[in-house]
Amino acid sequence: MTTTVDQRELARRANQDLEHATALEIMTWAHDRFGAGLVVTSSLADTVLIHLAERVAPGIDVLFLDTGYHFVETIGTRDAVRAVHNVNLISLIPEQTVAEQDATWGKDLFASDPDRCCALRKVAPLDKALQHYTAWASGVRRADSPARAKTPIVAWDSRRELARVSPIATWTDQEVADYIEQNALMVNPLLDDGYTSIGCEPCTQRPLDDDPRSGRWVGLGKTECGILR
Repeated sequence: MTTTVDQRELARRANQDLEHATALEIMTWAHDRFGAGLVVTSSLADTVLIHLAERVAPGIDVLFLDTGYHFVETIGTRDAVRAVHNVNLISLIPEQTVAEQDATWGKDLFASDPDRCCALRKVAPLDKALQHYTAWASGVRRADSPARAKTPIVAWDSRRELARVSPIATWTDQEVADYIEQNALMVNPLLDDGYTSIGCEPCTQRPLDDDPRSGRWVGLGKTECGILR
């Protein structure tokens, strides 16, 4: 019987072994190891990870957090992915609608208590969905922000008890741009409008400085939504 200790050690060794592997090799390893237990998460800023995943596992599940606060461009990208890519895109819906949340917690919870808003509309739906999988791949990169600079290739998520894989963790912004161009991939139109990190509309601005995520939760003392904890 495989124990949590075994899984943690597997993640540690895989992280070392895959540090210099290509993104496709990392995704292939994850699918070979976890099979149908592997799921991809995407914020739909671009479709790089989705494209990599479908190359390895056509029809793979892709989770998208439909918070009810997204830009119309993001929802449009989601719908286009469903039409173009060979993946099973699943929109995760929070337990409450925006109107129900306003009635429970007060209007615009994202402004008064952004951590709670993210917990209700992002973290909780994802936690529930991930119970059906043994590993998840995300597009988190070390170049995203200083807080993500030490992102491992493979890590053990002890809170959710599953492996977390970051196939493009080492990629630079230029490598992402090159891959998009080489494969003629669609991107969220907001990227061409000056946005570098795209989340919910009320909490997202164009970057304020060289940090790509500096436009997220401006003035709220917050840099992450809590998904990666």
